[in-house]
Amino acid sequence: MTITDTNPQATTTSKPVDPPSHTPSRWGPKLWAVLFVAGLAMFLDALDVSMVGVALPSIGAELGLETASLQWIVNGYILGYGGLLLLGGRMSDLLGRRQVFLTALVVFGVASLVGGLVEHEGLLIASRIVKGVAAAFTAPAALSIITTTFKEGHDRNKALSIFTVFGATGYASGLIASGLLTSVDWRLTFYAPVVVVAAVLIAAFFVVPKNGEREKGHIDFLGSATLTGGMLAAVYTIVTVPETGFTPVVTATTAAAVVLLGAFFVIENKVAHPLVRLSIFKVKSIVRANLAALAIFGSYISFQTIVSLYLQNTLQWEPIQMALALAPAGIIVAILSPIAGKFIDRYGTKSMIIASMAAFVLGYLWFILRGGSAQPNYFADYLPAFLLLGLGFAIGFSSVMVQATEGIADDEQGLASGLVQTSGQIGGAVVLAVVTGLISGGAATSIAQYRPGLYLVTVVAAVGLLASATALLGRRAAVEAA
Repeated sequence: MTITDTNPQATTTSKPVDPPSHTPSRWGPKLWAVLFVAGLAMFLDALDVSMVGVALPSIGAELGLETASLQWIVNGYILGYGGLLLLGGRMSDLLGRRQVFLTALVVFGVASLVGGLVEHEGLLIASRIVKGVAAAFTAPAALSIITTTFKEGHDRNKALSIFTVFGATGYASGLIASGLLTSVDWRLTFYAPVVVVAAVLIAAFFVVPKNGEREKGHIDFLGSATLTGGMLAAVYTIVTVPETGFTPVVTATTAAAVVLLGAFFVIENKVAHPLVRLSIFKVKSIVRANLAALAIFGSYISFQTIVSLYLQNTLQWEPIQMALALAPAGIIVAILSPIAGKFIDRYGTKSMIIASMAAFVLGYLWFILRGGSAQPNYFADYLPAFLLLGLGFAIGFSSVMVQATEGIADDEQGLASGLVQTSGQIGGAVVLAVVTGLISGGAATSIAQYRPGLYLVTVVAAVGLLASATALLGRRAAVEAA
């Protein structure tokens, strides 16, 4: 079947897919159970991200880490996650979603436990990379379990909206839990996810259905290796250049990044079973969804890091104060996400993504204009920004997921879901690396040191808004011309 976007020239070939169904169907207990277990994987990932974000200043204080080193605790996870998401999605399609999901959960739990036990910076970062690699397999497996279980259209939109609720709940829960746990010992934030992993494993073993006939093909390990290696080299270069300049080592990593990433695209064009079927980018809706994911995660992950460092290191807030300050964003997502599917059905993904990106831009601008006071008023200076960011996630995440996977055959749902999540993680890694270079340079005594980073995250969100708005205007022009 030929999958088409609003532009009739944008086509790509895939296996036949069922037409979208906009008629609600009744979900039985088995469907709800599958959605619940897959959602717990999303909960786990969001829980971990928010917990570590709050704990960063405490980790830095105990281990004596500067901002440039602290960012690797975040970016190590992101790069392991984003660099191997496509491989995780492809292996889910080929080896079976259930097997991949269960195995990766075990690795995630072990890596989290190790991260809490180590004393050395390098080992801590290594445990975060392994944890990110495990998440790179659980996330696309969970998402493709949903997209292959629920029919495209109303049911899938509703399921993805509920899937987002788990992420929002995990994020908000992680903030509060991390604030409390970090007040005792930051290592507890690494132990807590182990308990969640055990619960998800037990439930998944009984609930997630066994795979039927698996897709035949080969796994593109070489493509995965070049993509991951290229991203690691690129981020290392971006982080290191502001401090050291182009030393021989940095020059070598720069060259390695160019060669490896170039090799990735060559390999994907040559191999019989590529990690990424590049022709999928002929579908403009998929391109737009990936750009939106890049802008959302690229801007927000860096923003959370800046806010965590600023509130705790500069304003001397306690971890629980910082966690409670950000919690309304997660609460907003938890409240609005269940009904996001209805808005997607009514207004379409393009309009929803535009509204989402606008909320992000306004939230960042509010914080820039009002958040720099030495004695801020939380309700006037911070809360409006955090509520806008929560609104952006609530209506944006589900819309991006729907747009990225609609019209894609079941055998490539792992690829499509892994691709959009990869874009988000790569965006987060690269933007955070640049932001770290902009805000590094000693102890910050005011908001001034963080402003360059805040400007950058705002520009990233604004570019995402512009790209989405241009797409909608192009669609309206085509409709009027027709």
